Amino acid sequence: MSRSKKVLFLILGFILISQIPFAYRRYRLGRLNAAIQSINSTRVSTENTNAPFREYKGVIHVHSFLGGHSTGTFQEIIAGAKTNQLDFVIMTEHAESGFDTSALTLSGTHEGVLFVNGNEVESASGDRVLSIPGDASLSGPTKHTTTEILSDIHGRNGLAIIAYPEQFGDSAETAADGIEVYNVFTNARKINRLVAFFDALWSHHSYPDLLFANYLQRPDQSLSKWDEMLRQKKLVATAGNDSHSNVGFTLNDSSGNVRLGFKLDPYETSFHLVRVHVLLPRAAHSLDSNELLAALRSGHCFIGFDLLGDTTGFRFEAANASGTKLPGDDIAFQSDTRLKILAPVSSRIRIMKDGRQISEENGVKSVDWKVTERGIYRVEVYLPQLGEPAGEQPWIISNPIYVR
Repeated sequence: MSRSKKVLFLILGFILISQIPFAYRRYRLGRLNAAIQSINSTRVSTENTNAPFREYKGVIHVHSFLGGHSTGTFQEIIAGAKTNQLDFVIMTEHAESGFDTSALTLSGTHEGVLFVNGNEVESASGDRVLSIPGDASLSGPTKHTTTEILSDIHGRNGLAIIAYPEQFGDSAETAADGIEVYNVFTNARKINRLVAFFDALWSHHSYPDLLFANYLQRPDQSLSKWDEMLRQKKLVATAGNDSHSNVGFTLNDSSGNVRLGFKLDPYETSFHLVRVHVLLPRAAHSLDSNELLAALRSGHCFIGFDLLGDTTGFRFEAANASGTKLPGDDIAFQSDTRLKILAPVSSRIRIMKDGRQISEENGVKSVDWKVTERGIYRVEVYLPQLGEPAGEQPWIISNPIYVR
């Protein structure tokens, strides 16, 4: 055999051996997919028609072609929302100096989905804030301070959410209404691009959504920052899909049509990864943007990583003789105060107090826990039956109940 043939065989052998881990990761995704289907089949409806609140699910932090960095169209966004059976989508277009992107983006109800127009605004110091709804006052060539941006939003009775909290350095952060404790883009930045490329080649066709489960990580830094800030004021936790529909490997013709390749983050996929589930008064006849923003501001919501299974029906309440309270609410500490947690499937349920885990129960659907002291209580739910690595990542992150 000639030397050139030996080199060629060695190269081919190396290529084949190098693909073994990615073939295994595809196999593991198949097992994860089967486990998720099995778990979803065991779901028990927790819907109580007599409950004073109704649950709505949606996504926050979505971009279209308007603010740059994206090629996504309104039609694609609406279709992605419908495919995922979302109730609402909160747009957060990048603010531009030449025009008001918040006025031009999707707003109102389209094909049964409520859209709220908003902006992602960068301050002079580089902090990012989500302004919901957006406004022309945040456009223009001059960047404002973080304090000025928050003051502008609150002056319009808007909702101000800290985006990318790990990069947020302004001392005015405690004036915000919420914090994006999880962001898909922040998670994705930690992915090795070469690994992602081969993962996509092996698994994208069969598991376009679950592909991201290979990289899902608990947002330790952001959660720690949130827990610390909660000691100073109430602050609702949200998740940011940061949907752009602009990641993939493609070859286009002169007209821009894709001839070869695939897109990793179409809206249909990114809207499935993580969602915010909101509780609104059942008395409301239809979903309204003002009521939606009021519920978010109040913290009557939880984060669900629906990629790993449908989180609809999760409930976290505190109750005593004075009544029952939802996440985001205050409740007076009394000897009969109890936390009541209900998950739609058997789970590992962790109770956190002032940022520290104080209780964990495995293989349960409900927890009834006696409160023995004042504090800020929240819940994280996991699905260990999914195996590693997905079973080690949060499935649900609640907002806190404040026992005063």
